[in-house]
Amino acid sequence: MSTGSQGAAAGMAAASTTITFADCNADICPYSKSFYPYKIDLAPNATFLALFALSLLAFLGVLALTRGRNKAFTTAMVLGLICEILGYAGRIMSWNDQWDETGFLMQTCCLTIAPAFLAAGIYLCIRRIVTAFGPENSRIAPQYYTRIFIPCDVISLILQASGGAMASVAFHNQKSTDTGDYVMTAGLAFQVFTLAIFIGLCGDFFVNTARRRRALGDAAALDQDPALVALRGSRMFRGFLAALALSTLCILWRSVYRVAEMSGGWAGPLMSRQDLFVGFEGVLVTAAVWVLNIFHPSLCFRRGGAEAGDGASEKA
Repeated sequence: MSTGSQGAAAGMAAASTTITFADCNADICPYSKSFYPYKIDLAPNATFLALFALSLLAFLGVLALTRGRNKAFTTAMVLGLICEILGYAGRIMSWNDQWDETGFLMQTCCLTIAPAFLAAGIYLCIRRIVTAFGPENSRIAPQYYTRIFIPCDVISLILQASGGAMASVAFHNQKSTDTGDYVMTAGLAFQVFTLAIFIGLCGDFFVNTARRRRALGDAAALDQDPALVALRGSRMFRGFLAALALSTLCILWRSVYRVAEMSGGWAGPLMSRQDLFVGFEGVLVTAAVWVLNIFHPSLCFRRGGAEAGDGASEKA
């Protein structure tokens, strides 16, 4: 066979060869044909993984130093941080191979549900804040904040987790992931709704507290328990209030972004923006956890070897 014939035969053979998704790698396929419509950057993902790991160690360290105070809050934060760490580990696996199914599913499922645990930690704090200022300033009793919002958070978590599981199974079986995607998006939307109601009630509480202080004075408007008076005057407690507000807004903003992203589909315009993912997912969630590391409730409520408000919380 002549050289020309051999070349033609080779060309025909190459043309007849179909490269499947399973055969793809960075050498023969564009990144836009992988699980991600962009080339993953290692630096931000490795940075977020390290920051979340340090945050996890910090929460566990405070738990040990305070001899197990605020176990429920710490448990919620730790579970959320474990999910964040697993999610960014999955993205680093995907950086190594963007056609790897395991890394993609890890980051999709874990990063989606992680903030639901963090939101639960936030909900657990508001009861003691209301008690510190005086339950009469709130439209609902302090204990009902957790009784209302924790179950709502569980519903959101179940929807997101089940939707992620359904989408993962469907994808693995090469079927449509639409049903799982819709359930996951519904869970995120319910989380946004719950956070919005929570923020509204908290805002109403602080506005009502300020109004009663102007009308009645601190002596009548606020609980005058000496420990609570000292607590409200401490810089750490005021810092904690600001940190909790910032953390809540970060989680809300992130959740709104993820609803918009998921609503556009896997080929949507937001899904193709790595910069938005880094900013609205990674940076916002990192800020949400680190401000609560710095102004940890166990440290901000602690005074003289006992936590201010414990007795008042029991009465409430």
